[in-house]
Amino acid sequence: MPNDEGTWHLAFTCFVLIPAISVYTIVLGTISLVSTLFDSSGDVSHQCARTWSWLILKTSGVRVRVDGLERLDPASSYVFAANHQSLYDIPIVFASLPFQVRIIAKASLGKIPFLGWHLLRAGHVLVDRSNPGAGVVKRMSRLVSQGHSLIVFPEGTRSADGTVGRFKGGSFVIALQSKMPVVPITISGSRSVMTKGQLTVRPGDVSLTVHEPIETAFIPRDAVRDFADRVRATVAG
Repeated sequence: MPNDEGTWHLAFTCFVLIPAISVYTIVLGTISLVSTLFDSSGDVSHQCARTWSWLILKTSGVRVRVDGLERLDPASSYVFAANHQSLYDIPIVFASLPFQVRIIAKASLGKIPFLGWHLLRAGHVLVDRSNPGAGVVKRMSRLVSQGHSLIVFPEGTRSADGTVGRFKGGSFVIALQSKMPVVPITISGSRSVMTKGQLTVRPGDVSLTVHEPIETAFIPRDAVRDFADRVRATVAG
């Protein structure tokens, strides 16, 4: 039966899920792009992204339990730092956090039709890891000044075995410079939905835990490495 079940999930992924996600991406991506002509803040685009995320999770049979939102102030901006287990982490975060969030992601995502165009037009920060450049910090600072929150995956890539990897210190530079609180986020269960290196998507239960915000106002810039380790310990713990 496991083989039969696996075959069924693969068939569902290829013939139902991927076509459905393609439609969601084209329709909502088009709405998002059009909205940027009159909404320079990208807030309407973000609502499109949340709808896109909800539809993907619903169609995939992924149920997300969110704990700890009461720890956050809805009127504040944060840097959310999450572990990265699956491609599903992005829709999980967007659907679960009731904040105007912008992601910091690899530049190659910008080449994907509709999805990449949405990210570029809606103000998300796409970074060339081989040559980040000083402009990245300026773009991140501008988002903060507009009252937006940021979501980073400090491991830099998806975990191959489910363990939480080393957090890169550079992900937290903007938080220390802007004095923004950092909120550790623990995502558990998304790896079983879609494992790195596999196409098959399986329905399942995922938990997203929001930990206590960590104030950065009195943390010096040269302590960023220790700070990254501290955030990782909270996420992994």
